[in-house]
Amino acid sequence: MTKNALVTGAGRGIGKTIAIELAKHGYDVCISYCNSEETALDTKAQIEALGRRCVAVKSDLSKLEEIPKLFEAYETAFGTIDLLVNNAGITKFKPFLEVDPEMFELLTAVDYRATFFCAQAAAKLMIKHGTRGSIVNICSNHRSMNFPIASVYGSAKTAVFKLTQHIALELAPYGIRVNSISPGYIKVSDPNVVSEREKMMVSRIPVGRIGQPVEIANMVRYLASDEAQFITGSDMLVDGGALLPALMDNTYIK
Repeated sequence: MTKNALVTGAGRGIGKTIAIELAKHGYDVCISYCNSEETALDTKAQIEALGRRCVAVKSDLSKLEEIPKLFEAYETAFGTIDLLVNNAGITKFKPFLEVDPEMFELLTAVDYRATFFCAQAAAKLMIKHGTRGSIVNICSNHRSMNFPIASVYGSAKTAVFKLTQHIALELAPYGIRVNSISPGYIKVSDPNVVSEREKMMVSRIPVGRIGQPVEIANMVRYLASDEAQFITGSDMLVDGGALLPALMDNTYIK
């Protein structure tokens, strides 16, 4: 049976891969994007080539008023929702003493506030149609490790980690499950190019390699599946063991 999913921030990177993998496994997918129209349309084309339906909606989730518009467009196109993947986010780092209000407002608006209100909108739509759906929030292993220059990003992702538990508790009576995934370093650029930063990161990952977007997509698919019906309020750490050892120094390369 076809299911419907909404994946935010699916124009590129991890979100793009999640949307395509869901389509491969029977989902019709709505994707939202902000500045990556060209790659979002490529995502849409790839999903349609799989014989699945896809609608792409441009939405700046840093603006609170854009969220109800996104869900109005979604409901008009799909009606019911089985899965929301809160993937949209901004990864930006700056030393604590250099963080300005503009950076703080942008990161917290997209990485936390948009996750909160997109989850709320999806839950209301699920309840409206009596759907025992699933919400998956993309978090980060920053929610457990204190990296220098990540005071805003790390705090926002920690808020998403805690939010997941709160709303899982409140939505359980409706049959709605809520979980999060905390990726570590994931390769979203050209797979044939390895930067010096990536070499440094590999040296700190016990499994000895960088993660791939499809590995996050596979976890999303599992958490939304019938096999995971007894899992809610959980966070799946997918970082190759990066949080297992303590850092040998106090540096973090941008």
